[in-house]
Amino acid sequence: MAEFKPPQREKYEQDVVPALMKEFGYTNPMQVPRVKKIVVNIGMGEAIQNAKAMDNAVNDLTTIVGQKPVVTRAKKSIAAFKVRTGMPIGVMVTLRGERMWDMMDRLFNIALPRVRDFSGVNTKSFDGHGNYTLGLREQLIFPEMEYDRIDKLRGMEITFNTTARNDQEARRLLELLGMPFRRS
Repeated sequence: MAEFKPPQREKYEQDVVPALMKEFGYTNPMQVPRVKKIVVNIGMGEAIQNAKAMDNAVNDLTTIVGQKPVVTRAKKSIAAFKVRTGMPIGVMVTLRGERMWDMMDRLFNIALPRVRDFSGVNTKSFDGHGNYTLGLREQLIFPEMEYDRIDKLRGMEITFNTTARNDQEARRLLELLGMPFRRS
């Protein structure tokens, strides 16, 4: 019996790899950039006053990605923000393998089109090393989230970590995978 491959991974192997090999002149399929991991992060400045907010953010992120997130803690004390070393200040989860492909599929095809007045994602959010970070204003764009069960709208950052050597290769990779970039 053949193994199951998520639709995004199948698309990558059958369509994206040959297209990138032709476009950038790669001689070996192993040279073609690929997505290594997706990191989803929610910063929780409000956790300083409200400890229950951290539990709600953990539940929200678990519901969205299907994996239990890690609570991130402050590395340094910052008096102006009333933050001390070791205080919980956010939650994050790293997705690899099948969960990563599934998250990418749901984000591109279901969640982003649900954003009001959506005209595409910003093309300037690359870091110079082939990684892309997308900021979302609310978690309600994911169909798994029930409006009645959330306590507060929270934004999140989704970072696509790729093996691309530069932003041009990474942008083309994400474009071919289905990332709806804004037409400039």
